[in-house]
Amino acid sequence: MIHSSAVIDNGAKIGKDVKIGPFCVVGPNVVLEDGVDLVAHVYVAGDTRIGKGTKIFPHATIGCDPQSWGYKGEKSQIIIGENNLIREYVTVHPGTEKGGMITKIGDGCMLMIGTHIAHDCQIGSHVVMANNCMLSGHVSIGDHVNMGGGSGIHQFVRIGRGAMIGGMSGVSNDVIPYGFVVGNRGNLVGLNLVGLKRRNISRNEIHALRNAYRLLFANEGTLAERMEDVAKMFTDNAIIDEVIAFMRANSDRNICVPAQSTMTSEV
Repeated sequence: MIHSSAVIDNGAKIGKDVKIGPFCVVGPNVVLEDGVDLVAHVYVAGDTRIGKGTKIFPHATIGCDPQSWGYKGEKSQIIIGENNLIREYVTVHPGTEKGGMITKIGDGCMLMIGTHIAHDCQIGSHVVMANNCMLSGHVSIGDHVNMGGGSGIHQFVRIGRGAMIGGMSGVSNDVIPYGFVVGNRGNLVGLNLVGLKRRNISRNEIHALRNAYRLLFANEGTLAERMEDVAKMFTDNAIIDEVIAFMRANSDRNICVPAQSTMTSEV
């Protein structure tokens, strides 16, 4: 299961049924769990753990030093979950002291060609990032997020669960759960209705979420006031509760709002 041209340090821990193809390099502190498949020309370094069944394609680079002036060689980690698909030329960098020392990717994600995940990013499960997506440092991505090709995310931005980022969009503010963002400096253009339907969210729940969205991003009053009104109007609705909790949480970025809105995005 290991090609004769692969270079594997004696300190690496290799699970059962692992495939390591031609010209792969595996460093001394790497853990490859059962069923991992490094197709060919894959470079894995640093304190990196790759979960069961994850498949990594040629010229992906996992675990090289982060692109941060503040990084001084401290021992930091990458943890990649199970059954991920990591395509050609993907780069994933470990954490830094400023960001908690860990970069993490959940389970069942697809990272397409040329995706970059910078230091200290926290990626949920079942995330799809199309070709050449770019995450700056300290970005947080919720479960079931879809990102179109060439989109870029500013450092410290949070993308809520189930959101959709359109191709070639630059996102510099937090995106609410289930939001749909498009544009250069991306603005909300609605909800990720396709994603909601694919996940079998009921028609009634989607209808309620659309009504809440319209109220949250209306032009009357402040965003804080609208959040209070929506929280009172839509009680016992888990999806809307999730959106409100996301918007109320402490963050280094403002909330992404629709372009036509005249309201401030500060909460």
